[in-house]
Amino acid sequence: MDKNKIYFQLVWGALLVLMGIAFFFQIPQAMNRIKSIESSTLEIGFIYFCLYLIDLGLIVGGVKKIHANYKSLKRQNTNNE
Repeated sequence: MDKNKIYFQLVWGALLVLMGIAFFFQIPQAMNRIKSIESSTLEIGFIYFCLYLIDLGLIVGGVKKIHANYKSLKRQNTNNE
């Protein structure tokens, strides 16, 4: 893989992790607005579950992307030496 593409993927992975962290701190504020809408406790619990699942997906996906591309970059640097 081209080094520029690997660097782009590393930056993309870092942005995914940062977005996941930012979203994690934004969920309680968003839930206060959602709770103001008349709904049952089961619906609120399901919304919490979905939002935290999305957040987990962002963070894990970003970490996996960083890890895989870092290994690829390291392997490519080793082969060039």
